[in-house]
Parts: sequence; C-alpha cells; structure tokens
Amino acid sequence: MKVKDIMTKDPAVCMPDTSLRDVAMLMVDRDCGEIPVVESSENPRLVGVVTDRDIVVRAVARGMSPLEMTAADVMTSPALTVTPDTRVEECAEALADRRVRRMPVIDDDGVCQGIVSQADIAQHAPGKVTAKVVRTASEPI
Repeated sequence: MKVKDIMTKDPAVCMPDTSLRDVAMLMVDRDCGEIPVVESSENPRLVGVVTDRDIVVRAVARGMSPLEMTAADVMTSPALTVTPDTRVEECAEALADRRVRRMPVIDDDGVCQGIVSQADIAQHAPGKVTAKVVRTASEPI
C-alpha cells in the first residue's frame, strides 16, 4: 500500500505571511493539527509546516503574542515529507524515527498533495506498523 492510498488529499494550506490567528482558524475549520506552508499562491511549493504545538511552544510559551505573529515566525522548515508513492511502512518508519504525528505528501515539484497522519496509518496499516508509530511518537524525549 502507498501513501497516496491513505493520505488526506487537498489539505488547507497557508503562506508564510498568514497570521497565526488565521492558521489556527484553519486548524479549527479543518479539525487538524498541522497546516502546510506554501511559498505563495503563484508558487505552491511547500516551505514548511505549522503545527498546533509550534504555536504553543514557539509563541505562547515564550510569552509572545500569537495574534501579532505569522506562520513564518513559528513554522518548522524544512518539513519532513514523503511522496505519494512512498510505501506506508516506510512512511510509518519516518514518522516513528522523527517522532512526529503528521507529514505532508509532496509531488516531484514540491507541491503539497496531502497529509498523512498517525490516524491514517492506524486505520490502514498492519497492527505491528501502527503500534510502532504510536509507541515511538508517544515516548518521552
């Protein structure tokens, strides 16, 4: 099975200058915890991601006002990515190795085609693969 078979297609994206409030609203509207950041509307190449944790750790916990910040201020860049043709087991390994719960899926041009998450793995991958991803990502650092 490949990532393209289980990923969430056509995710909401933002640009580096998108306000964190708007990024958070996208998370609420799409019921997700990660928003891919693309270079611009003219060039949809992935440049990073903003997670709900990025907002908390890189803004709120540091006493900064997220209402005065943009995606570029807190985004993780470069983002760990896979391609649509990556095998699900390989993707699960990457999630576990990097201790992340979600990862953008990009095409050969670097354009975000989807997001694959632990939940996607849990719903579609063999139990042994799922168990490793969940166990590793949940271990204390």
